[in-house]
Parts: sequence; structure tokens; C-alpha cells
Amino acid sequence: MILNEKVKASEVQLTGLNGEDMGIVSRAEALAMAKQYKADLVGTSLMSSPPPCKLVARGQAKQESNKAKHDERKRSGVPMKVKELRLTANIEDHDYETKRRQAGKWLDSGNSVQLVIKLQGAKEGQRARELLEQLAKDLTVHGTKETGIQVSGKQAAVKLCPH
Repeated sequence: MILNEKVKASEVQLTGLNGEDMGIVSRAEALAMAKQYKADLVGTSLMSSPPPCKLVARGQAKQESNKAKHDERKRSGVPMKVKELRLTANIEDHDYETKRRQAGKWLDSGNSVQLVIKLQGAKEGQRARELLEQLAKDLTVHGTKETGIQVSGKQAAVKLCPH
């Protein structure tokens, strides 16, 4: 993205804040208009002469660029990080809330969460399954279950993905 003084062409094809065509103007005049309207001069393409530029509300161009990059990364299928949170089947309420908050923050930042409960006895399997179901239900605002709850041998696990 080419902003303000980084536009090097002597003349630009200018588009106003509301999309109106302002014709071909000098670079200095375009920068003066940008300053007058408290806007940024954004070069949209360097392939034509004079290059097309537009006036965009100050800061909005950078914000749109960051949003486009974020959406691109999301669509490209770049593998997400998987954060593993370990719990026990007999967890206290405060510890449960802490783990729930941690998982929510991680999901909100766009990463997956693997919730794992280490089992110490054969009787803890059912309690672990109930705990994982409750935690997955509490985190539905942040993400959805990618896998079902798997109880195998010494642990019970479920994987959650962000929306």
C-alpha cells in the first residue's frame, strides 16, 4: 500500500472521499487536499500513468489493509497453532474458571485448543467426560468442537476450533 508522501508520481488520477472523480491533479495538490480533508492519499495501482489514487479517511486505509491480510490468512488455510490445556477430573471451581478463561482467550486469538484430562483411576473416565462436555458447552461462544470427546486409557481429550 502506497500512502501519502510515498506516492512518487508527479500527477495522479484522484478520487475523492465519497468516490467522486476529481480528475488528474498534481501530487502536491493531492497531498494538500488530503491534509485539508484530514485524509490519507492512497495509491491503488502503479501500473498506469498517471497512477490512480484516492482520498481515504485517515487511518482507515491501514485498518482495511490489516483486515484484508487477516482475512487472507484465515482463508489460506495456514495451520493454526494448537494449545493444549491440561486438567484433572477433580478440578476446583476457581481452577476450572481460570482454564475456561485461558481457553477462551486462545480461541479468540484464532488458535485451536486441545483440552486434556489425565485420568488416575478407572472411575474418573465418566467424570472427565462430563467435565469436558461442560467446558465445551461453556466455550461455545468462542469456538466449536472439532472432535468428539475421546476417552482412551490414561486420558480424555477434546479439540475446539475458533469460529
